[in-house]
Amino acid sequence: MLDFTSDIVDDAASSRATEPAPVDDRVLLDAYSNAVIDVTDRVGPAVVRVETGPKVPNGRGRGGLGSGIVISPDGLVLTNSHVVGSSKEIRLRDVEGHVGDARVLGVDPDTDLALLRANGVRDLSYAALGNSKTLKRGQLVIAIGNPLGFESTVTAGVVSALGRSIRSVSGRTIEDVIQTDAALNPGNSGGPLVSSSAEVIGINTAIISGAQGICFAVASNTAQFVLSEIIRHGYVRRAFIGVAGQTAPVPRRHAVLAGVENKMGALLMQIEPDGPAAKAGLLPGDVVIRMDGVDINGVDDLIRVLDRDRIGQRLAMDVLRLGRLRAIDIDPIERKPQR
Repeated sequence: MLDFTSDIVDDAASSRATEPAPVDDRVLLDAYSNAVIDVTDRVGPAVVRVETGPKVPNGRGRGGLGSGIVISPDGLVLTNSHVVGSSKEIRLRDVEGHVGDARVLGVDPDTDLALLRANGVRDLSYAALGNSKTLKRGQLVIAIGNPLGFESTVTAGVVSALGRSIRSVSGRTIEDVIQTDAALNPGNSGGPLVSSSAEVIGINTAIISGAQGICFAVASNTAQFVLSEIIRHGYVRRAFIGVAGQTAPVPRRHAVLAGVENKMGALLMQIEPDGPAAKAGLLPGDVVIRMDGVDINGVDDLIRVLDRDRIGQRLAMDVLRLGRLRAIDIDPIERKPQR
């Protein structure tokens, strides 16, 4: 008679040996906490409180409060343009309580970013800008700032979504925005959104009132482009054609008659006198459906096409006028910097 007892015992022991050991939740929680603590220790000293308005308590005018991140040892500071506003008196307070004046190097309301330089200081703690293109949904991120005036506050969360678009105070859309559930409140604006490798991958900019865990940060790659333009030119260069418009549907009969597929276009409402559009012969009521080979399905598409690379370039534009397709050449100029 065959005896399989030893084989059964051995198989059971073998199966127990191959089973994964239970994971101690405390180990995972400690790893999470240590990651947040490490990032806070490395980046926290580079986060500053941005104060605007009169220096004296009874001074005329209202002051503002936000956050900023030092990105170079010689005192370059990134923050939001809505934090700075039109203020000429700006002060920076670091984590040690030292207060110093700063001046505005440039603002870009179209991306809600501003670049400051701290006066009379050197060898500041600073943080490095990372590559926001490497982010993944679900990735750990940490927000540091001064929400509601509570200095050096740290919140943690994950990247909820990538490639969002939100409306800036200037009316233009900010592209490639990071959505996160790291808690943000008034006062966090301009502070850094940081990865677990202690790189700044976003500048916190907006929340949705009444919602929980829906917060937005301007991507670090956008911030890198803006600060390089401000350092080089003092502002961000963009093309300008001198029109005001809105997104509008293209009537189906007009699209069929013109042989186009656009369901939406950019309806021109106003034409600036002596501007490029006026000189090209554009009229109020024209609907732009294509520009420089790019389909235009609304005002945002038109704005997106008018970047710095198209300044001074003759562009071909297709418009619908009274239901008929017209081809117009236009010469964009450089948009005047916003003050």
